[in-house]
Amino acid sequence: MTAQRDPHRLTDMDCYLFGNGTHYEIYEKLGAHTAVEDGREGVYFAVWAPHAKAVGVVGDFNGWDASACRMEPVPSSGGLWELFVPGIGVGTVYKFAVTGQSGVTVFKADPFANQAEVRPKSASVVADITGFDWQDGDWMKKRARKDPVREPMAIYEVHLGSWMRHPDGRMYTYREAADRLTDYVHEMGYTHVELMGIAEHPFDGSWGYQVTGYYAPTSRYGTPRDFMYFVDHLHRNGIGVILDWVPAHFPRDEHGLARFDGQPLFEYEDPRKGEHPDWGTLVFDYGRNEVSNFLIANAMFWVERFHVDGLRVDAVASMLYLDYGRRDGEWVPNQYGGKENLEAVQLFRHLNSMMKQRNPGVMTIAEESTAWPGVTHDPEDGGLGFTFKWNMGWMHDFLEYMKQDPLFRKYHHNQMTFGMTYARSENFILVLSHDEVVHLKCSMLGKMPGLGVDKYKNLKVGYTFFMGHPGKKLLFMGQDFGQPTEWSEDREISWPVLEEPFHQDLASYFRGLLHIYRQFPAMWSEDQDEFGFEWINCDDADRSIFSFMRRGGGKDGLVFVCNFTPVARPDYRVGVPKKGRYTLVLNTEEGLIHERKGHIYTAAHRECDGREWSIGYPLPAYGAAVFRYHAE
Repeated sequence: MTAQRDPHRLTDMDCYLFGNGTHYEIYEKLGAHTAVEDGREGVYFAVWAPHAKAVGVVGDFNGWDASACRMEPVPSSGGLWELFVPGIGVGTVYKFAVTGQSGVTVFKADPFANQAEVRPKSASVVADITGFDWQDGDWMKKRARKDPVREPMAIYEVHLGSWMRHPDGRMYTYREAADRLTDYVHEMGYTHVELMGIAEHPFDGSWGYQVTGYYAPTSRYGTPRDFMYFVDHLHRNGIGVILDWVPAHFPRDEHGLARFDGQPLFEYEDPRKGEHPDWGTLVFDYGRNEVSNFLIANAMFWVERFHVDGLRVDAVASMLYLDYGRRDGEWVPNQYGGKENLEAVQLFRHLNSMMKQRNPGVMTIAEESTAWPGVTHDPEDGGLGFTFKWNMGWMHDFLEYMKQDPLFRKYHHNQMTFGMTYARSENFILVLSHDEVVHLKCSMLGKMPGLGVDKYKNLKVGYTFFMGHPGKKLLFMGQDFGQPTEWSEDREISWPVLEEPFHQDLASYFRGLLHIYRQFPAMWSEDQDEFGFEWINCDDADRSIFSFMRRGGGKDGLVFVCNFTPVARPDYRVGVPKKGRYTLVLNTEEGLIHERKGHIYTAAHRECDGREWSIGYPLPAYGAAVFRYHAE
């Protein structure tokens, strides 16, 4: 039977692999795909709905009549249905009419659709994502040879719909954003862009974290090919692309995955596992092979069909813990009586192992807010296998310290040093993300103590510490130039403030930090090695001054000094690792400094900070300085 079927149709092997949870290209068969049968052009539809009594394909082409185009069950497939409809093609709007065992018929969007109507409409659209003329071959070859842990990574986190808009308020398309975003990222010096909420979602206010179309780039900004252009354009200009990916939960919208075939299918049946009480959403059934296949294949889809360089996995802690957001009696222990979701653990290990095997150089990044051990360790060693983990603990401590009145920062000194006690336990990304500048938390500038210029000075010295600390970096859009208000998805960020001197100065300073970060391998090549970072003085709490050095990956090392009070220290002296010359490359008064006479400091044979050699530097109020020295 299999040999006689058209090649685009589901085969016995397809059904077996999908049922086994190991069909990593199942999206090539399920969904809607243009095809030819018996000399007739049309579209082949396939869907998984094992509890359904009947399934049909509906659209304008048949008057949305649920009985007009009945799908046929695929024999011995575990609930797969298929149908070839002649005479339709790319651009056809459709849904699946799914009749459950109760006899109720619901029109569902296609879980594997590659395109959807523009909200508030919710139907799927037949699309052809094959044949795009990719021009990023050099980028892809280099990516496959690189270890992201040993490469520089300064990520610009972007919500595309509110990054920049037309004067009349219209959002930029993928193609329009590609050109402008590339220019800005190049100008500033970021290495990667991380996009929030690209998979299709019905509600703008969810920021893309309540997904109904996992295999469709949102139509808000254009077509799938437009998004391919976006990725290709950034790659050709040396910029990586990371997507936020949401396997933790999905919304209850009737046209989405919820009770897809009249019963819980994609979600756990038991509401104590299948519902998120905090978010009002549903939780994927990670123990069901077809559901884990849906998710793992989706991760591969974005990487292999759209060339993205990494996936930042949202809300990992909510997946790992069965009691997440639940009170006693509202959750179900695992088979050993624990609170760990062993099925989610297995999903992550499977996903990350296959991603590394199939796509060397691609990153998976966990937004994991607890102390779960081994998030970035190999599954063979009991880890989850992620490339990186967001360092939420560091972020919390850093922001709590920065919000303090400088007079009281000395009582919170350990909040800035504690992160180094566990900095090498995982491969970390230090994050100052969108979550920290919404919901009355204030913008980064708004968090800073003081009035007027003091806020900018605080932020400059804080950013210096942030960029110098071990770990890759992520900053949300608008915070590099001091967005004065909280972020909102309803409007573009506050670009007009860049006409004001303080904001211009802050942007220029952060650009200088990014330049130093990329220029000196000491800033990133040895994040995981003890040699890469060393405190010079982490105990100067009374003066709220921190000094440390970065080394590795080249001949140049760097010395950082950060003063977190408004008290100038004109007689400041800092211990240095060796005799020789120390060149000032950046400070908070001048920004990035090109080497010239007057900015070279020769180490004196004078003990300081427990070191034999030291340099004197007049440290201003809220002053930070970075010195280069020859490390060999």
